[in-house]
Amino acid sequence: MYYSAIVILAISILIIENHDILLKLGNSLANPVWKMYRKFLIAILIYYTTDALWGLFEYMKNPLLLYIDTTFYFLTIAGGILFWTKFVATYLDQKSRFGKSLIYIGKAFFVVFAAAVVINFFNPLLFEVNEQCIYIAHPIRHILLVCQIILWFQTSIVAISSSFHGNHKESKRFRTISHFGFIMDILLTIQIWKPYAPFYTIAYMVGTCLLHTFVVNDEREEYEAELEKSLKREKEQYEELLNTRMLAYKDALTGVKSKLAYVEYEAKKNDAISKGIDIHFSVAVFDVNGLKNINDTLGHKKGDQLIISACTTICKHFKHSPVFRIGGDEFVAFFENEDYKNRQELEESFNAKMECKDDPEQPVIAMGVSDFISGQDNNLHDVFIRADKLMYERKHKLKNSEYSKK
Repeated sequence: MYYSAIVILAISILIIENHDILLKLGNSLANPVWKMYRKFLIAILIYYTTDALWGLFEYMKNPLLLYIDTTFYFLTIAGGILFWTKFVATYLDQKSRFGKSLIYIGKAFFVVFAAAVVINFFNPLLFEVNEQCIYIAHPIRHILLVCQIILWFQTSIVAISSSFHGNHKESKRFRTISHFGFIMDILLTIQIWKPYAPFYTIAYMVGTCLLHTFVVNDEREEYEAELEKSLKREKEQYEELLNTRMLAYKDALTGVKSKLAYVEYEAKKNDAISKGIDIHFSVAVFDVNGLKNINDTLGHKKGDQLIISACTTICKHFKHSPVFRIGGDEFVAFFENEDYKNRQELEESFNAKMECKDDPEQPVIAMGVSDFISGQDNNLHDVFIRADKLMYERKHKLKNSEYSKK
C-alpha cells in the first residue's frame, strides 16, 4: 500500500498548491496560460487517481480491476502528454514551428497510446495481468516510455537553448520548461528499470511543484503588474475627469462657480426643500451697471475687467456665501448659516457701498435679496424670481441716482 500512499501524497500536494486554479477562484481562468495549466493539472489528477487505484487493486490481488485500471492508466499518461504540449506552447507563446510541432507531437502520442491500448485487448503487446495479479510490462510499454523520455529531453534542449536568446521574461519561461523536462527524464529513466515503483508520479509531483513556483508566481506577478498599470491609468483618467469637471464648474473669467454649478446646486436645494430640510436661506441676485456702455466705448477687454472687479467686490463682501456667475454680468449668492443670520446688515452695508462716491473705480452693482418662505415657495426658482425683481428695481434706482455710474 506504500505505492498508493505516495500517490495520495502527490494528490494532496497538487491540490494544496493549486487550489485557486483548480477551483476556478480569482482571475485564474481569465489568463490563457492559467487556463491551459489548469487542464494540464486536471489531467495529472486523473492520472494520479488511476495510479492510486492501481496500488490498491494490486494490493487486493484483483486481476480484472488491475487490468482495467492499467488500461486507463496508459490513457491518462497520453492525456498528460497531450495537455503538457499544449500548455508549453501557450506558456512560451510559441506560434513558431516549434510550438506547432509540439502540439502535433502531443496529439500523435495520444493517438498512438490509444491505439496501443485498443490493440492490447486482442494482443497483449503493451502489458498483461496474469491470474496471480502480477503486472507484466511488454516491450511496447518500454518503447513508449523511451519515446516520452526523448520528447522531454528534446523539449528541454530546445527550451534551454532558446533561453539564451530571449528577454528576461522569455528566458525565465524557457528555463522553467527545460528544468521540468530534465526532472521527468531522470525519474522516467528510473521507471524503466523499476516498473513497480511510482517514479512517474514522483516526477509529476516534483515537476508541478517547480511549475507552481515559477509559472503561477510569474503569471501572478505579471497580472499584478498589469493590474497596477490599469489602476494607474484609471486614476489618471479619474483625475483628468475630475479636472475637467472642476473646469466645467468654475467660471473661466472670474474663478467663481459657473452656471453649470448653479444648475446642480439648484437641483440639490430643490431636493432638500421637497424633504423639508435646509430651508433657512436667502437668494441674492446681482447685476453690474454700465457694462454695455463700457463694452461699446472702451472694448470688451475693459468690460471683462469690470466683471472681474464686480465679482471681487461681491466675494469680499459675502465671504461665507457661495457665489455663481450665471450670465455675462449676472451673479447669484446664497446666504446660509452666519450670512443668513446677518443678511440684513450685509445687504445694507453692500447697498451703502454702491451709493458711495469715494472710489471712482468702484463698480456699481445692483442687488436684490429674497428669503425662502416655507409653505409658500415650492422651489429655489420661486425665491430667485423675487430676488431678481428686487434687483431690477434696485438697478433702475441706481441708474436714476446722481451717484450711479454709467
